[in-house]
Amino acid sequence: MAPIKIKRYVVGMVQTNCYFAVNEDTKEVLVVDPGDGAKQLAKIIEDEGLTPTAILLTHGHFDHAKAAEELSKLTGMNIYAHEREKETLESPQLNLSGWEGKSCVYHADIFLKDEQELDLAGFHIRTLYTPGHTIGGCCYYFPYQNKVFSGDTLFQTSIGRTDFPKGSASGLIRAIKDKLLPLPDETEVYPGHGDMTTIGEERTQNPYL
Repeated sequence: MAPIKIKRYVVGMVQTNCYFAVNEDTKEVLVVDPGDGAKQLAKIIEDEGLTPTAILLTHGHFDHAKAAEELSKLTGMNIYAHEREKETLESPQLNLSGWEGKSCVYHADIFLKDEQELDLAGFHIRTLYTPGHTIGGCCYYFPYQNKVFSGDTLFQTSIGRTDFPKGSASGLIRAIKDKLLPLPDETEVYPGHGDMTTIGEERTQNPYL
């Protein structure tokens, strides 16, 4: 089992968590949700002697996806997202890029299906489709490391907003209950904003569930 080290960088105007998932044996790195600061993130990769492997997007809102394309060009990493999120990435109305005063279109190189399994950077990863915050939001579960990157699906004692275009409160709660709560209690949850939590804590303490 590959040892994992997770580093959090808070980026952009709404304090988004960008994560580096580093294989400590090989120094390969996966970047989850590079929402801003592509040049700074690329510099960290270079300065720390990491091997850039892939960019994983949990969803297509600007604060999670904005820096992905530039970081991809700087490092050669492919961008992954769920197949249902193509519409969000490519629509300024849906990706909320207007919040920054500029309409932008984003893209991904590789689109994933629900429950699709990946082997990247020495890690085995399951793609968990969790719509509700957006129509194609997903979480990335690392079963052998007991970690899940939940984007804006699940937060510490909270859940993602569902008042944006194509959001669904009932859909989000159903997705969390179907896809995340069955994970082991000790699974560490790394959300798109705020502090880390665990599945066990959320099962017992989250008022929305």
